[in-house]
Amino acid sequence: MSGPNPIQQLMKGTFVLALAAFLSKLLGVIYKIPYQNITQDMGFYVYEQVYPIYMILLTLATAGVPVAISKLVAERLAFQDHAGARKVFKAAALLLTLTGFLFFSALFLGAPLVAAILYDPQLTLAIQSVSFALLVVPVMAAIRGYFQGHQNMVPTAVSQVVEQIVRVATIIWLSYWLISNQYDAYHAGAGAVFGAFTGAVAALVVLLIYWRKNKKSEVAATVEQPASEAGDMVPSYQAVGYWTIIRKIVAYAVPISLGALVLPLFQLMDSLTIPHMLTLSGWEHELAKNERGVYARGHPLVQFAAFFATALSLALVPSISEAKAQNKVRQIVSRTQVALKVTFLVGLGAAVGLAVLARPINVMFYITDAGSTTISVLAFVTIFSTLSMTSGAVLQGMGYVTLPARHLFIGVGVKSILNIALLPFFGITGAALASVVGYFTAASLNIRTLRRMLPLPRITGQAVSRPAVAVLIMGAVVWMVKGSLFVALDGLIGHERLLNLAVTLLSIPVGVFVYALFLLRFNMITRQELAILPRGERLIRLLEKLKIIRKER
Repeated sequence: MSGPNPIQQLMKGTFVLALAAFLSKLLGVIYKIPYQNITQDMGFYVYEQVYPIYMILLTLATAGVPVAISKLVAERLAFQDHAGARKVFKAAALLLTLTGFLFFSALFLGAPLVAAILYDPQLTLAIQSVSFALLVVPVMAAIRGYFQGHQNMVPTAVSQVVEQIVRVATIIWLSYWLISNQYDAYHAGAGAVFGAFTGAVAALVVLLIYWRKNKKSEVAATVEQPASEAGDMVPSYQAVGYWTIIRKIVAYAVPISLGALVLPLFQLMDSLTIPHMLTLSGWEHELAKNERGVYARGHPLVQFAAFFATALSLALVPSISEAKAQNKVRQIVSRTQVALKVTFLVGLGAAVGLAVLARPINVMFYITDAGSTTISVLAFVTIFSTLSMTSGAVLQGMGYVTLPARHLFIGVGVKSILNIALLPFFGITGAALASVVGYFTAASLNIRTLRRMLPLPRITGQAVSRPAVAVLIMGAVVWMVKGSLFVALDGLIGHERLLNLAVTLLSIPVGVFVYALFLLRFNMITRQELAILPRGERLIRLLEKLKIIRKER
């Protein structure tokens, strides 16, 4: 009896995480609506100024460790060393508990200094409020990494959703209660970022429940597979000291952490430069801070558009690591090729769709159309951030953990220079353009490196022109549908936000259908690629009935 298709297993894990990421990002977008209405753009400003600081310290404390755990655990399991896999987790949990406490102490005590660096001492309370999450998230991250190393994505997925639900509930309730009781946007922002702590506690409880359920099966597997039988190619980790394992984890984790710093560093550059550069350009300081809040409107939309690539990268690292450990080059190439192709096609469609619908989405979510042009430009970050994420995950899985970090830091450097150069002339739209160029730089460097290391097929003219034609047709159709709907519904729906909601919800499925139709017609998505999707065969039969794809003879 043959085992499961490796690519199918990868895609199954991807879609489990994709569903969780979809729900999490959906909640992450939805909560912005009441939060912005409650606190206005100044509330956004407080949140977006503080949260990147927390994310940077969280990344330094944890980001690379779960990936390192998943890689080392996957390698152990490839040789049936279950006891060694559990020992990797114990070493990682010890390390993360320590780093979490140290970073919590640093952020809580150093909050006044950090606020001063951000040119706003009133941010101190919010910085201290978010620091408590650092006591919980590291341990949670270790457990997630262990499950991912087993290519079991369900605990990570469920805990992500629970974490986001509790986090969002905390944000909305505390911000509403504080504003209702005459507290200002700074106090409301402090309440909002405290949601990181409550969400993390809830997620940890979920993961511990899964851990308890899986403990018996793991013990049984360890008993059935003695250390001496763990594999002839490598020794078991049972005889290896914890300090040795920790050093190995750190060796993997540090470069990955540096790479994972990029997203919060991109946001931190905006926190440092947007209010300050706008003020130097002649803006009143309060208006400059409010403009930073307007710029923040685009971030959750771009993150939501990139949810599939986020899930794919998490599932890809242990999958590539396993293939690398067994020296299966063809498997690495096929998984890489499928992952990059799907990431590019999804990212391209999402970017153009968001760019075209930026204004109605903006009004639908945030009442006014302030920053719509900026959102349209920022939408194209989706393409390059997702390609950077996926290609970086492949390089990490292959063991080249420093390269994605190096390339992403180059991207941050480009972003920083362009922020300073463009903000005085183009305002926050200049910052959005700088982000696009920064992510493009990082993605290009990653892909160029992969092409040197792997025998990937050449990029043909058709591989570029056909998706370009498909997305241009989709964009044109959505643009016309959007305009027609505004004319048709304007007299029927008097409320502006409801009108924009209707236009958006009716335009999106049209765009998805048109884009998918032309991708299939242009053979950009093959029958084999459809087959590895969950319920892929059923989808193929449906497309055959609709005569979108041809039946095989």
